[in-house]
Amino acid sequence: MKLKMVNISYLILAVFLTVAGSACTNGSSDVGSAQAADHFETDAEIASALSAVDRMPESPLALNNLAIVYIKRARETGDFGYNSKAESAIERALVLAPGDVPTRKLQASLHLTFHRFTAALDLGKQLQKEFPNDSFVYGVLTDANAELGNYGDAVAAAQKMVDLRPNSVSYARVAHLRSLHGDHSGAMEAYKKAARMTDPQDKEAQSWCLVQLGNELWKNGKYPEAEKVYDEALQNFPEYHLAVAGKGRIRAAQRDFDGAVKFLTDAQNRVKNPDTIILLGDVYLAQGNVEEARKQYDLAQAGEEKLGELHDAHRLALFWADHDMNLDQALDIAEKDYAEVKDIYAADTYAWCLYKKGRFAEAKTMIGEAMRLNTGDSKILYHAGMIERALNNNRAAAKLISSALSINPAFDLIQAPVARKALDELQ
Repeated sequence: MKLKMVNISYLILAVFLTVAGSACTNGSSDVGSAQAADHFETDAEIASALSAVDRMPESPLALNNLAIVYIKRARETGDFGYNSKAESAIERALVLAPGDVPTRKLQASLHLTFHRFTAALDLGKQLQKEFPNDSFVYGVLTDANAELGNYGDAVAAAQKMVDLRPNSVSYARVAHLRSLHGDHSGAMEAYKKAARMTDPQDKEAQSWCLVQLGNELWKNGKYPEAEKVYDEALQNFPEYHLAVAGKGRIRAAQRDFDGAVKFLTDAQNRVKNPDTIILLGDVYLAQGNVEEARKQYDLAQAGEEKLGELHDAHRLALFWADHDMNLDQALDIAEKDYAEVKDIYAADTYAWCLYKKGRFAEAKTMIGEAMRLNTGDSKILYHAGMIERALNNNRAAAKLISSALSINPAFDLIQAPVARKALDELQ
């Protein structure tokens, strides 16, 4: 499973709501309710918001509120179609009031959701000129710059954001950037702060922060500690699909495949997340159940194809390269993705696809771009090691692959065994 940009763009909604004078809560006094009840309430909120638009079709505020509820529902269910509905509402609001500030902020957030990072950056810069001390704006700038590989600008924007409003969403961004720069302890500290500083009634946001902390622990091979944090997230927000999937990943890393299947199937039944679907397929493959693995892989590809141009190019190209599928198409996707998004993960995926096609010298140049922040990501280190091995730089290869396995011995259910075999052959 690939852990790239921690998907903090949805938290930008919490910033927007704070700016608007509202709280990003589920609106219920029963803050411990399960997700099913939360979903029911959101459906009622959608009906109420639609009714308000019917009563006030010329009101940007009513359309903005409808968009917010749609975004919330998309976050809860994983159904991307709700984001499209939110964007339709925002487009209508902009026709009515092109300069409306809350509408433009929501538009910036949706640009991030739809992976239109250059558009998000451009709009963020416009808003920055108008509102140089608005923390929301710096959240947009942080996310857009990070996704585009402009890490210096992302760090500067995150620092300004936390200076203006040291809250959960700003510390989540600080944590992510620290992780990208290889500061594991600093990232954990910031994620803990982010979790503590969430609105006490927003159980999902708090559990989201805890899941990111768990993911950081998993990336660094601290499996029992990670599972403990996932359990805390579930205690806080029962049945939270990201935490359930996290537990499945931990069980897979510990080769408890029956437990992994249980948790990953549960998570998949709740939300059709491609990372969960692929990991469950990898678990089946590790069990020797090729037929069930193929069903999972087909399901993942069908989900990406359904999104069309909105698919996650990193994920799809890396999935194909890892499984030696559609390598020409994977390379084409990775090359085009890197031309637009020059973050370290786009570079890593491009390098891995070049390697799979036997273009080792080009792959080495590109993996250097992926390693420029000294992130300490096991998968990137493994890719770098395999590329060096292909170039007969065996000492460098052994060092890199050994580092990958030392940081996270089960960084990938399929690739980690390949790494161990390669290291044995190099030593």
